[in-house]
Amino acid sequence: MFSDADVAALYDQLAPWDPARAECAFVTEHVLAASDVLDVGCGTGSLLQDARERGHTGRLTGVDPDPAMLDRARRHPGVEWVAGKAADLGWTAEFDLATMTSNAFQCLITDADLRASLRAIHTALRPGGRFVFGTRHPQARAWTGWHPGNASDVETADGRKLRMWHEAEMGAGGVVALSETTATPDGTVLRVDRAELRFLDPAELNAFLAEAGYVIEAQYGDWVRGPLTDDSREIITVALRP
Repeated sequence: MFSDADVAALYDQLAPWDPARAECAFVTEHVLAASDVLDVGCGTGSLLQDARERGHTGRLTGVDPDPAMLDRARRHPGVEWVAGKAADLGWTAEFDLATMTSNAFQCLITDADLRASLRAIHTALRPGGRFVFGTRHPQARAWTGWHPGNASDVETADGRKLRMWHEAEMGAGGVVALSETTATPDGTVLRVDRAELRFLDPAELNAFLAEAGYVIEAQYGDWVRGPLTDDSREIITVALRP
């Protein structure tokens, strides 16, 4: 078997917080400039751990609904780790910055969840606070590359060899049904994880943000601040709570 704890450990291994990566550099810049930071969908906590190690002395709070991810996050001292979803946040004007990295924003599927989550994050921010996040641009059709033909072979930190692949199907309302299969190298399936991801175009996204009370401070087509164009693969947003 391949347990939830194994999945979290492999995620930590395959997606470390690396300041050399454009997304990490962009978000880290904002985190280090803020006194109190809320990371929504914090996963294993590597963003906030890195900020603390870089000398951040303010409040760092990570929120995630996945117990196995949070178990790994809690190995890092000096950070407040909270189990929960974005819509369930109960803070009022306590943070200067909120973040959602690694396209976690796309896990907000329904209109109701989007509205509730955006309002809760807005409420948690102080006036003048920022919400920084990224989401895949639907025009790039990223889901077309998620198929068994793009399977990858990986080796865990403890030497376990695995083969992993994805399957995706676009459904109604820009929601993609995604499955991730983890198997042995000979194809024996160990587990299948399923999720849904919502793809919003800029007009749809900005309408939800405006409704929740945000002002768009900046929006880019990539993590190096390139313009948002008809060819952009991503939508990078810095939204302000007035």
